[in-house]
Amino acid sequence: MEEIKLGMVEAHFAELVWQNAPISTKALVELCAAELDWKRTTTYTVLKKLCERGIFKTENSTVSVLISKDEFQAMQSERFVEETFEGSLPAFIAAFASRKKLSEKEIDEIKRMIDFYTGG
Repeated sequence: MEEIKLGMVEAHFAELVWQNAPISTKALVELCAAELDWKRTTTYTVLKKLCERGIFKTENSTVSVLISKDEFQAMQSERFVEETFEGSLPAFIAAFASRKKLSEKEIDEIKRMIDFYTGG
């Protein structure tokens, strides 16, 4: 899938959509006016951009999600590991753990995740 990057403003807007979708375009305009102090045209411009990128879609004046927040974050994390650690998740974890001591709870959760995703 094509790389999708969001600027800070787009990310804030996307968060609003993820939290409220499906949402009517009218309600989204009102929400963006209240939360971001945006005019209707700004909301529609940013919405159009994110629809063109395949994150959301608008149909019958309703905005819905094509890529969930979890999917988007997974894509971003995967790209970061690929670009920064040559795709090595163990290298990423080692670098992270060398700066921040993992708690027993975090270690147990990581073990559970490994077992879950490997069928163990």
